[in-house]
Amino acid sequence: MKILVTVKEVATVEDEFEIDGTEIASQYLSADLNEWDDYAVEEAVQLQEAGIADEVVTVTIGPEDAEQTIRQALAKGADRAIRVWDDALEGVDLLDVGAKTDILQSVIEDEDPDLVLTGVQSGDDSWGATGVALANELDFEWAAVVNHLEHDLEDGVASVRRELEGGIEELTDVELPAVLTIQTGINEPRYASLRGIRQAQRKPLDVQSLGDLGVDESAVEGAVTLTDMYEPESESDVTVWEGGADETAGELADLLRDKGVVA
Repeated sequence: MKILVTVKEVATVEDEFEIDGTEIASQYLSADLNEWDDYAVEEAVQLQEAGIADEVVTVTIGPEDAEQTIRQALAKGADRAIRVWDDALEGVDLLDVGAKTDILQSVIEDEDPDLVLTGVQSGDDSWGATGVALANELDFEWAAVVNHLEHDLEDGVASVRRELEGGIEELTDVELPAVLTIQTGINEPRYASLRGIRQAQRKPLDVQSLGDLGVDESAVEGAVTLTDMYEPESESDVTVWEGGADETAGELADLLRDKGVVA
């Protein structure tokens, strides 16, 4: 059984930052493996350790600079990685769900996995739709926001528990091949060991272009354009008092009275 996990390097932002045009100024940015994808990688590796999966493959869309980040998945147990990049992707401000789906669909069709795991969303653009869109294009069954997966996968069926609105959870069976979008909290992602980090440098990382995948360059244009970026104004102020409870209780009571919260 082969499992393919989509992973992404996301930008992380400092508490204080400045906006430069439609981007956050680069000096305030660093990079990390997307949090939700980290849980998806861990779930795939656990399935391999349980003897269910024979191979775990990761795929990402990103430039060469992203390799150090995505090798984190290899250090945690994935067997090999695929990185997709192309000159046509250079300078694209916003790679929308449709563009990502076209690219990832081609990789998945070539790899022919039994199970595809994606994070529920990414920490930067937060589309939250790529996994489900992939399943639709691949004609795979799917389950979104999965917070528990039975690891036996008996008879080619994944038994999952997924989060719904209002704190409700749903138990359902999904026939393989399938796409599952993984929620944080489904497991406890491991730290990459020093041995794993060393091994990751020797594991295969295949770089493919759009041409290699048979994807037309027009696919990256997408239907969404980033027109503006700004920091929203705060709708309320925060009052902070320093000191112990005895010193601040009176001030808090006065504030609540002024706001009409207490009589």
